[in-house]
Amino acid sequence: MALLAALCWGLLPLALHIVVPVLDPCTITWCRFLFAAIVIGLFLARRGALPRPWQLAPPLRVLLPVAIVGITLNYTLFVTGLDLSSPETSQVVGQTASLFLLFGGLIVYRERFSRLQWLGAALLVAGLVLFFNRRLPLLFAGGSRLGLGVLLLLIGSLSWAIYSLAQKRLLREWTSAQVLWLLFVGGSLLLTPLSHPQKLRLLDTAQAWALAFCCLNTVVAYGAYAEAMHLWQVARVGATVAVSPLFTSGATLLAAGWLLPDVVPEIPNLLTLLGVAGVVGGSALCALGTPDRLKPVPAPPFKP
Repeated sequence: MALLAALCWGLLPLALHIVVPVLDPCTITWCRFLFAAIVIGLFLARRGALPRPWQLAPPLRVLLPVAIVGITLNYTLFVTGLDLSSPETSQVVGQTASLFLLFGGLIVYRERFSRLQWLGAALLVAGLVLFFNRRLPLLFAGGSRLGLGVLLLLIGSLSWAIYSLAQKRLLREWTSAQVLWLLFVGGSLLLTPLSHPQKLRLLDTAQAWALAFCCLNTVVAYGAYAEAMHLWQVARVGATVAVSPLFTSGATLLAAGWLLPDVVPEIPNLLTLLGVAGVVGGSALCALGTPDRLKPVPAPPFKP
């Protein structure tokens, strides 16, 4: 499930890059949220399983709006940062979300890493640095569109980690599908006053298909991610989804020149290849280093 989410998120920047010249970030996110809310809502309604948030225990009621705001900020800021940078650059900064989530799991939920897993975390960080060795200077370019894009992507990454930690607790009360439906409904309501659906008429065929992929990606990726959070520790899920930049770079190499005519692919050097090995190996060590020490979250899984 975590790897499926990583694949979807790895391909997402390319599709968004096709759509952003026409649609603003709020409209794109509103379309994705609305589509996901309808699909998951129909699935839950057929089974009579629509959640009742007003029945949530008072101490937990604050977590739902925190998760809604967190995921909404992440979606909109990621698209904005992508528009100001590039698919690969957005994935460089986007991986800080995995690190925020990893350490959030250790602090908030007191999850434990063995020595082997700590080694994997260090290898993962080193692998990311090596994998993006040619682009790291771009992260420190201030006073430019790119600098602003990096800042917004960092804020979006932090918002994503906060949403994930809140969702982890909500999954003890509802299934992953129920939590996602509440998040997408809440997010679409937040963005309705800021969206411009009339701009959808300006999309050409390729952009319309790219937007459709983004909408479907929302359901598949977050469904897989929520199920992974239900089955696994927060830190291990965060480490596994860190491989998404590998999918982004591979897809960029394949799509540049025809699907993405304005994107110039970067030929990997030796350090980049070493970074690939570091990211994959570090994620594997974090995910498989030791048996789970925490009790599983007692919530039924998402079975579409």
